[in-house]
Amino acid sequence: MAKSENIEVIKGLIAETLKKMSFDDFTLSVREETGPDSENLIFNIETKESDILIGQYGANLRSLQHVLRAMARKKNDEKLHFSIDVNDYHKQKISSLEELAQSLARQAIVEKRPIVLRPMSAYERRVVHLVLSENTQIKTESIGEGEDRKVVIRPVGNIEQGNLAETL
Repeated sequence: MAKSENIEVIKGLIAETLKKMSFDDFTLSVREETGPDSENLIFNIETKESDILIGQYGANLRSLQHVLRAMARKKNDEKLHFSIDVNDYHKQKISSLEELAQSLARQAIVEKRPIVLRPMSAYERRVVHLVLSENTQIKTESIGEGEDRKVVIRPVGNIEQGNLAETL
């Protein structure tokens, strides 16, 4: 559980950073989510100028989060687990990614063929693997290198591991 003073420190860092970036009209809310790894605080920034903070495919949001985490580590000896979101962009993206993974798993089972997803970040790939981990009718694996790394969803028993690359 996060201490209230840690929450206030992070809120202050976010507000100060946004003001230095010329964002004056925003509200900040905090929610706590417990995931498979640990407890995590989500600081959601609500603003009309969300497109600037989010950036293309969330690139600006990831960068902002990285900078704010580094700043928080400098101010606090305790390791804080928190994420930054803007207008619940990240929350909605993860939800749609989970739905996509379930849908593509059903498609792979019905069509009895592997489905290759678009290249994804490590976090997005992890979400897909976790969402589908209890489905015994499919297997997931990551293939590719670097920014081209993607998830393959394949039905169990239809394609041998060694023949997967040939099928794709």
